[in-house]
Amino acid sequence: MNPQKLLYVMLSLMLLLPLLLAGCQKETASTEINVLCTPQEEWCQGMKQEFEKEFDITVNYVRMSSGEALARLQAEQDNPQFDIWWGGPIDSFVAGTEMGLFEAYDSPNYANLLDQAKYKDANNHWAGIYVGSLGFCTNTDWLAAHPGVEAPTSWADLLKPEFEDQVMVAHPSTSGTSYTALSTILQIMGDEKGWEYLEQYAGQVHQFTKSGSAPGKFVGQGEAAVGIVFSHDIVHEIDDNNLPLMLTFPSEGTGYEIGGMGIIKGAQHLDAAQQWFDWALTAETQSLGPKYHAYQAPTVKGVALSHPELLEVTLIDYDFQWAGTHKVEFVDKFTNEIFAADNLRLKD
Repeated sequence: MNPQKLLYVMLSLMLLLPLLLAGCQKETASTEINVLCTPQEEWCQGMKQEFEKEFDITVNYVRMSSGEALARLQAEQDNPQFDIWWGGPIDSFVAGTEMGLFEAYDSPNYANLLDQAKYKDANNHWAGIYVGSLGFCTNTDWLAAHPGVEAPTSWADLLKPEFEDQVMVAHPSTSGTSYTALSTILQIMGDEKGWEYLEQYAGQVHQFTKSGSAPGKFVGQGEAAVGIVFSHDIVHEIDDNNLPLMLTFPSEGTGYEIGGMGIIKGAQHLDAAQQWFDWALTAETQSLGPKYHAYQAPTVKGVALSHPELLEVTLIDYDFQWAGTHKVEFVDKFTNEIFAADNLRLKD
């Protein structure tokens, strides 16, 4: 072979070598996923077990209330430790999207959603995975010991003298449940009257907790008379833990949550995060909730409601975008001007 032809062959091989090597190298799929989980521990653990069984991927999860979770993701934004955040009211996901925390993902399973406009971000940064309404739980033993006092059926009832130092609710700096209550009050009453009410409301509180579901447990154990909790968590305490609680709803209307999920920007296991995202938007996965004593309503087609009465109440036209956009501002105002979050009850 003459030198000119040899040089041509060698140059051709040098150009083709990277392509040949790329074709030979099989892309390695992730074998684990790091999940930031906000719903109750039992449901988080159940999702871990179900996902591992179906995909043979190890799930490492940490459970945090939504306020904590948002703060953690913001702090780790330059070096994310989680691949996906699953659960928690979507106003936190709206706020996180504005902070640039989530990766846009066009899931093929968006088609399963019951409401394309309400249950997903227009730019695919988050999707809804459950729905739950806000309610009041009242200890029936306490009611029996206080004849003539009735369980609250309005936001105004919480300010009655008989409920002074008898209300339990989480703090909005750590809890999406509590922030939903705060935002609901502002949307019903307006800015000026809403903040006046919130100052009076805070004066009725026996203790603020860290977790949104914790007041249901404490009220059921007799530590206070009334708790403000998502209604599915109240049903869980009544049906599964046999606590002496009565569920009521505010007649003026109640706020509700759409529980969300979003893939973390810079996720180390992006492929596994996308698998989780797709899986969570199936009827089969959303049917798992009651198995783990989680009674939220589904966001996808083909799932029977376990407790339809929880949505057959007066729901306000809750503005999730407005609530998410103002979340940091409103939480800071509540914390700095009404009640600092220095001594929260940590137990769930």
